[in-house]
Amino acid sequence: MHQKPSSQEVTEERLEKYFSVTERALKKIKIKNPDKTSLNLQSVAEDFLQMAKTYFSDAKHFQEKGDWVTAFAAVAYAHAWLDAGARMGLFYTGGDTELFAWE
Repeated sequence: MHQKPSSQEVTEERLEKYFSVTERALKKIKIKNPDKTSLNLQSVAEDFLQMAKTYFSDAKHFQEKGDWVTAFAAVAYAHAWLDAGARMGLFYTGGDTELFAWE
C-alpha cells in the first residue's frame, strides 16, 4: 500500500512542483521600466532578478546532488525574490496570481 508523504517530507514530486512554478515565473517576469527619476530602482530590480536566478541555479545544483532539502530551500528563496520584487512594483507580472503572490 502506498503511503502519502508527510507534510514535513521533501519528496521528488513536491520539489519538482516548486521548480516548475519558479521556472515558469522566471520566464514570465519582466522588469518594469522605471521613470527617468527612478534610475536606482532599475538596479534594484536587476539585483532582485539576479538573486532569484542565482538561487534557482543553486537549487538545481543541489537537486542534481540529491540534496532535496537544500534544493527545496533554495528554490523557495528564488521565488521569494520574485514575489518581493513584484510586491515592490519592480516587476511586471501580467497580473498572474498563479505564479506570483503579488501583482
